[in-house]
Formats: sequence, C-alpha cells, structure tokens
Amino acid sequence: MGDGATLGNHGPSLRIDKFLWFARLAASRSVAQKMAEDGHIRLNGRRIERAHSPVRAGDLITFPHASGVRVVRVIALPGRRGPAPEAQTCYEELKLGN
Repeated sequence: MGDGATLGNHGPSLRIDKFLWFARLAASRSVAQKMAEDGHIRLNGRRIERAHSPVRAGDLITFPHASGVRVVRVIALPGRRGPAPEAQTCYEELKLGN
C-alpha cells in the first residue's frame, strides 16, 4: 500500500539513482546519488533530494549535464546497466525551447 502521495502512480518503479546509472545518464551510481541528494534533479517538475525517489514509466527527469540541462521521459525501467543502445531505449530525450 502506498501513501497519499503515490495514489495514482501504478506499476513498477526504480530508484532514480539506479535509473540514471542503468540508462547511462550518469557515469556512476555514486554520481547519480550525489546529484539527487544535492537537489540537482527534478522529477516531474519537483526538486528531489533523495537518491531512492521512485521513477516510473512516463515520468520526466530534468538534470544538469555537461552539455547543459537535459530533460528525459522515462519509457521503460531497465533491469541492468547494459550497452548504450539498450540503455537509450529506456528514455526519450526532450529538447528545450523551439
């Protein structure tokens, strides 16, 4: 059973640090944990400060990257850190502006 904040969120979830690492959006899990704990990540527009925040298919993740701010939509939850082509099927890159 979930609390009131999770009502309406259905389906499996994955910790945000694991998702970022598995999807190859962070160089290591510890980097992903630090980004989350330092408040540099937004999940569906809300700033998070916990590496264990759950991510589900359909969620939007906004985070800083060397090339600027990235926004990705979660398509699927990866079960492992696989090769880059496999990882890229787990999210859709959204472009800002335009």
